Amino acid sequence: MIEKDFEKLLDVGIALSSVRDLDELLDLILSEAQRLTNADSGSVYLVEGDKLIFKVSRSNTYFAKWGEAKTRQIFKSYEMPITKGSIAGYVALTSSPLNIPDVTNLPKGTEYSYNPAFDKKYSYKTVSMLVVPMMNNAGKIIGVLQLINSIENGNTVPFTPNHQKITMSLSSQAAVAIQNAKLNADLKNAYLDTIFRLSSAAEYKDKETSNHIKRVSYYSRLIAEKMGLPREECELIFWASPMHDIGKLGIPDSILQKPGILTDTERKSMQYHTLIGALILKSSKAEVLEHSKIIALTHHEKFDGSGYPQGLKGSGIPLEGRIVALADVYDALSSKRCYKDPFPEEKITAILKESTGKHFDPEILEVFFKNADSVNKIKDNYQDTVKDLENVINFENIRIADLLE
Repeated sequence: MIEKDFEKLLDVGIALSSVRDLDELLDLILSEAQRLTNADSGSVYLVEGDKLIFKVSRSNTYFAKWGEAKTRQIFKSYEMPITKGSIAGYVALTSSPLNIPDVTNLPKGTEYSYNPAFDKKYSYKTVSMLVVPMMNNAGKIIGVLQLINSIENGNTVPFTPNHQKITMSLSSQAAVAIQNAKLNADLKNAYLDTIFRLSSAAEYKDKETSNHIKRVSYYSRLIAEKMGLPREECELIFWASPMHDIGKLGIPDSILQKPGILTDTERKSMQYHTLIGALILKSSKAEVLEHSKIIALTHHEKFDGSGYPQGLKGSGIPLEGRIVALADVYDALSSKRCYKDPFPEEKITAILKESTGKHFDPEILEVFFKNADSVNKIKDNYQDTVKDLENVINFENIRIADLLE
């Protein structure tokens, strides 16, 4: 490689090492590979068992024709078996790169073939292809990087040997970065799963289902995203909101599970769950638990200052507390409980509108209403089953066999 290409690779390596989100990383790998080889289009596949998972695609032609958002929507993830019949499958099985000058003129006896279905469907003409394996440090293939149509002076030309060399070097860096990102994602998922499971302990005491936690988390993140908060802030709210009622672990069952109206003394004891939650979560150096503490403490504050435990008002209530307050109440109104059926949508809307500026921040409520379709999708995806509700009502209904599945 020439010195200029080596410098480019160093810059790319630095960029790859700083990205932890897998989808963002794959897109960066592909865009850098395009830039280094003047490729018009490309794709990244990841290996999972005996399948190739199509993860990301980029195309200068389609971006110009449809825009980036529509292009990504059209080329969604799919999977295919790893066989020598396809070009990407051949590279995955043999761990050998392919530099094909013209896919319509393959040598006789070639084990692989080019499938023109995408070209025909989307009016594209694939000519040259450069397809390389992405190998980790142990020599195991974890993915395939596929580049299409190198462009020179507006014309499609074959990929050069130098293109192949620099792309192979990039793929080695990419494989390490992908492996690290996948490990990071696994750790995040395990951490989030732990949060959900621990938070479920408080919900079971209060005759709630674990799906309540998930719905509140997804509602909260949706609101944050639609309000235009930074991606990192949206994710923190998503991870922190499951702990909103963790303080109920410190409330006596006689109060939590009382079927009738609480006395003033009992109601005051119940309100202590916000303080108990904040005490459980305080003094942590983890950013997500700091957000959890704020949410646990403030999600029962009301916009007009009539909430608890501090009687905060308006913007004096932390934003994450205002967001989760709405998500929590909406889920309580819209979900079946062991003591009630879900309220009709019209009644829920009327209750929320009547509470505008009183219980809820008007801006947050407006965002929520504008995204009703997305809210309903979350509700549908995480519905409580009859079995969920039966288990909450009576723990004796839980069979050992169910726990061992």
